[in-house]
Amino acid sequence: MSFKVMVVDDAAMMRLYISSFLTSLPDFKMVAQAANGQEALDKLSEIPDLDLILLDIEMPVMDGLEFLRHAKLKTRAKICMLSSVTVSGSPLAAKARQLGADGVVAKPSGTVSHDLEEKTGDELTRVMRALMTNKAA
Repeated sequence: MSFKVMVVDDAAMMRLYISSFLTSLPDFKMVAQAANGQEALDKLSEIPDLDLILLDIEMPVMDGLEFLRHAKLKTRAKICMLSSVTVSGSPLAAKARQLGADGVVAKPSGTVSHDLEEKTGDELTRVMRALMTNKAA
């Protein structure tokens, strides 16, 4: 069984990197992607059995924090922030947690992290699997 993942990030290259990373994990499958929070909200009704959302914070139209405010009312999927501005101890990471983010992982090198798998892959995998273990419990 694969957990269904939606990737929400305004950078097309970042969505591509995350998609490529997910293909290396047999227990996760990207089933949707969105370029901003509003687009992601619109897609939530199309995927009622979504398991996990990987969410950037800084996006046009609707940012990740605003998406969190709405999404927690519309989905049971776990939400993991994946953003360059959510480094440990940052005010935005704390705000994301306060709004209901289930996990927070910092992108390693800015908006488009071409080294995502190399620098953050193990941590992201660990967080994603922990969230899915807790979901199943």
